[in-house]
Amino acid sequence: MKKLILFGAATLLMAVTATTQAQEISNINPSSHSKWYLKVAGGYFFSVSPGQFPNVGPYPPQDLHTEYNPTRPNPLDTISRKVLTGSYGEGFRGGLSVGYNINKYLSVEGTFNYFHSKKNLMTRQQTTLAGSGKELGHVESHGYVNAVDFAPSLVVSPGLEKVNPYVRFGVVVPLWGRLYIETDASQTSSPAGIPPGTQVATVINRKEEIKPNVTIGFQGALGVSFKVASRFDVFVEAEYRNIPVRSKEKEITRYEETNTLINGTTGVPVKVISKRSLSDLSTAERNTVYETTLDKNSNTPVNQQGAKVIYRDNDKPANDLKSYINIGGLGANVGLKFHL
Repeated sequence: MKKLILFGAATLLMAVTATTQAQEISNINPSSHSKWYLKVAGGYFFSVSPGQFPNVGPYPPQDLHTEYNPTRPNPLDTISRKVLTGSYGEGFRGGLSVGYNINKYLSVEGTFNYFHSKKNLMTRQQTTLAGSGKELGHVESHGYVNAVDFAPSLVVSPGLEKVNPYVRFGVVVPLWGRLYIETDASQTSSPAGIPPGTQVATVINRKEEIKPNVTIGFQGALGVSFKVASRFDVFVEAEYRNIPVRSKEKEITRYEETNTLINGTTGVPVKVISKRSLSDLSTAERNTVYETTLDKNSNTPVNQQGAKVIYRDNDKPANDLKSYINIGGLGANVGLKFHL
């Protein structure tokens, strides 16, 4: 009996040893790699949840055409008005990922993404003179977003060898971002004190940067990976991202204003009478802090002299209401996966 037990134990030990050696050999064959991998991808996203754009200063998100007729009791008449809607989620996105295969069915990834949105028309206000169609004033603003985010995610797949479909889902943590708004404005006016038969033409060009508050979004993707070499896969995927962003503060980074005396009939310039640049703006004109609620203690405008805005305290940042945008969307990515 003792010999039988010893023989059985020896046979079991040999079987376990042989199995272990076979697994070790399979683990070092050329088709087996580290559980770590790298991915690089690029794609284009489209807006799927457009909303109304935020105001640009005092100008609402509208494409508005008004006509000025000094003979009427109310000289301004609306010719056309359109609400401007859209999303900052449309644009190009590129990403670099580091991943780890927990097993053949599950892996975790961390992706750094850079996003550049397309330019959106945020406001357009045009005023023309009745009868002649002469343009008396025009304001037009376009905005776009640049952003960097980090997206940790879980990837689930059936673990197939050649063609492997997968689902990826996780969160999005914005690391840096700016909403840039570029505005061009022009206006013809007749202030007191200028020579008879002349007018003042004002031209303004400005750029502002809006910084966001910290926020969290989510993302999900459905894709297919194709093995093309021992260490390389090519993948294509459809991805949805939802990233709501609210404004924190704003700074004007470029400002050029020129006031020119012109002939009131021909529009020919007579002379430049004044200029203002970024350094001429007050602190309140240059910087804005966004608030959920404005009250009597908020630093808001109290007067305006030409293009110069007067605030309750010109030496402190202005206050304005928070605005919200979304830089998410639905897009398609193409990329390369490298097994380390």
